Amino acid sequence: MTSGPSTAASLPYRVLVVEDDDSIRTLLESVLGLTGYTVASVGSGRAALLEAQRFAPDLIMLDVMLPDLDGFEVTRTLRAAGNGTPVLFLTARANDTVTGLRAGGDDYVVKPFGIEEVLLRVAAILRRTADGPHQASNSGAEGEEKDVLLFADLRLDRSRHEVHRAGEHIPLSPTEFDLLAYLMTNAGRVLRRIQIVEHVWHYDFAGDTRIIETYVKYLRRKIDRFDPPLIHTVRGVGYTLRLPRDQSAPDPRRPR
Repeated sequence: MTSGPSTAASLPYRVLVVEDDDSIRTLLESVLGLTGYTVASVGSGRAALLEAQRFAPDLIMLDVMLPDLDGFEVTRTLRAAGNGTPVLFLTARANDTVTGLRAGGDDYVVKPFGIEEVLLRVAAILRRTADGPHQASNSGAEGEEKDVLLFADLRLDRSRHEVHRAGEHIPLSPTEFDLLAYLMTNAGRVLRRIQIVEHVWHYDFAGDTRIIETYVKYLRRKIDRFDPPLIHTVRGVGYTLRLPRDQSAPDPRRPR
């Protein structure tokens, strides 16, 4: 059996399993517990909303098809209430994946799934949301300086987990934040989709790239509502952060 993240023993991450199938719920609860996570489980959407508040999990494993509220509605309700806990969807239908990401999910596993894959996805989400690059790794002025990324009028502060463009604060989810940090760290370079998955999602990935396309779309709505647009698609290759070729960097001190 694959072990959990190396920090699981010293930092017992809390995972909430929401699954109405008793056998699957029991299996996930058992395997996650043996791997080193602290686990709670429920079998309905309304119970999930209550348990998410009581248990305060670091990650929610959420079945899409539930007997009352479906997983998408549970996630939308959590997000509307300001709860940004990462959500890993469990779905029997591949078509649910984009809907789940749009609802505010962070990743998905399609049933029937292997336990190895589930543990891999759980560890990957926790690495980027609990131990990801947005956390400060240094202290003092030198560390703070390294934690700040600047491009044009875009500013990302890893230690504070804050993003500003043209002086305006832009709230981002943990996954959006990490994707933007990776693009900014490699500004001007074209990043292939497989590179983005490996560095932002932290696992080997093949096939469906809609998870990347969906999150790039999220970022564009928030970052590129300012002028000029910074996130560009290189058709057939990937994405890059750069200024339009016919424009120079705007002066961030200049009022708009």
